[in-house]
Amino acid sequence: MSKETFIQPDKQGWVDQFSFSIPIKVRYCETDLLGHVNNVSYFMYFEQGRIDYFENLNLTEELFSDEKVSVVADLECQYLAPLFLRDPVTLHVRVARMGRSSMDIEYALVVQDQLKAGGRGTIVLVETASGKSTPIPDRARDIIGTYEGLH
Repeated sequence: MSKETFIQPDKQGWVDQFSFSIPIKVRYCETDLLGHVNNVSYFMYFEQGRIDYFENLNLTEELFSDEKVSVVADLECQYLAPLFLRDPVTLHVRVARMGRSSMDIEYALVVQDQLKAGGRGTIVLVETASGKSTPIPDRARDIIGTYEGLH
């Protein structure tokens, strides 16, 4: 059974759409007995990349405060090839779509120009007091839209 992929139009064409990236240092504790990076570690990499992405755009106050926080609504990973302890991993992150209070974020884990895994997920901006979704602030919408070419 094959699953439809969000990695479009092809692996390289998809990776070429990303503007932001960070290096990932694989730690020994993130590997299994065969030296592969454990599947749950990919999600920790995605989280770190997502936070670094928003920090790079100076949006942490708009998206993470006492009044509101960005929460993960869904998250998936398509594992294409294994990662290993000493791999020079680069994580690419981008906002692919913005809704009223949500964003679809994509992730590409790459080693030496080879896509090893792709991820995607949706985060929702939520008011901490009510637990209900709240609109993405105009400043954040403008900065992300300009950075990603979503206007």
